Parts: sequence; C-alpha cells; structure tokens
Amino acid sequence: MRPMVFAAIFNVLAILALTVSPAAAAEKSLLVLGDSLTAGYGLPESESFPRQLEAALRKQGHEIKVINGGVSGDTTAGGLARVDWLMAPKPDYAIVALGANDGLRGLDPVKSQANLAKILKKLREKDIPILLAGMYAPPNLGKEYGEAFNAMYPKLAKAHDVPLYPFFLDGVAAEPKLNQNDGMHPNARGVAVMVERMLPPVEKLIAE
Repeated sequence: MRPMVFAAIFNVLAILALTVSPAAAAEKSLLVLGDSLTAGYGLPESESFPRQLEAALRKQGHEIKVINGGVSGDTTAGGLARVDWLMAPKPDYAIVALGANDGLRGLDPVKSQANLAKILKKLREKDIPILLAGMYAPPNLGKEYGEAFNAMYPKLAKAHDVPLYPFFLDGVAAEPKLNQNDGMHPNARGVAVMVERMLPPVEKLIAE
C-alpha cells in the first residue's frame, strides 16, 4: 500500500474514532424521583432500588447510570420543589415514584395530582421520557379517599401521555418476608422483586 494512501486511511479512521466512539460509548442516565422507597430506607446503598435496578439493567447490556433521587418522607410537593435541580444535568430517562407519603398522611388527592402533573410537565418540557409508578392508598382511609387517590395515576398517565406502572410495590406490599420490621419498607429481597417486575417496562422506556 502506498504511504500517501495509508496516511489518508489512517486520518479518516482517526477522525471517525474522535467523532463516533465517544458518542457511542456515552453512558445514559435514569433518574428515579421518589421517597424512602427509592432512597433505600433501612438498607445499605448497594441494596437500594436504584442500585439494584442499575445492576439489572447492566446485566441486560444497558450502559446506564441510575440516579437515586429519593428522599425519605418526601411528598409530591417535596418532589416538585426539587425536581428542577435534579434535572440540571438532564437525565436521559426518568421514573416518577411519588405519592406514598401523601396517601399515608391523607393529603388531598387533588393537590397531590396537581403536584405530580407539574413534575411530569417539567420533565416533558426537557424531552425526558418518563415512566410513572403508581401507588395505592392505605385501606384505613376509607373507600372514597382510596378511589380518588388510586384514580389519579391513570388520569395523569393519560393526560400526559406517559406509560404507567400501576403499583410500585407490586408483589411486595403486605408480604412479611419481603418487608422490613415496620411492614412498610421493602427489605433487600423485596427490592429485588420490585426490580424484577419493573424491569420490562423500564427496558421498554429505554428502547423507545
């Protein structure tokens, strides 16, 4: 091969390496905005929902960093108050898993729905694909409250055109072996069940 031809080919390959490889290798990020259920209350960081989800996604071949945006005790109002700075580095995807504490405190579902709507709107304005994780109201708050609370997640998903995972604690709630002693927060095994059940819709979110 002539030296000039070789040099030309080398230069083209060098340019491609500089312009294509970094983009192809760029790690994506997924924000999980939530409360103690995502923060990993009572668990080591390595066993929290974000870390177990990240491990499961990487096992499936997804180069993605899961950002723990959970704060124990947070309500939908609290999530709304901090969503702007959580979006500052602009995550590629987001899971919104808020409302459990609103339900536990018997807060007005109308206000909770309004807070969640504002969160979804902010994320959509940044073109961040969203998966909304729903919750169910505690049964002791009565039928009327429960129906109003439980209905807000499907309404939000439809109004903002986002996929809905109906119940964040699906398969874990009311299962003693999968929860900590307080009966409310999942243990490491419980989180593993949550991740296993939620992985398909998360992978779908990433693919789309």
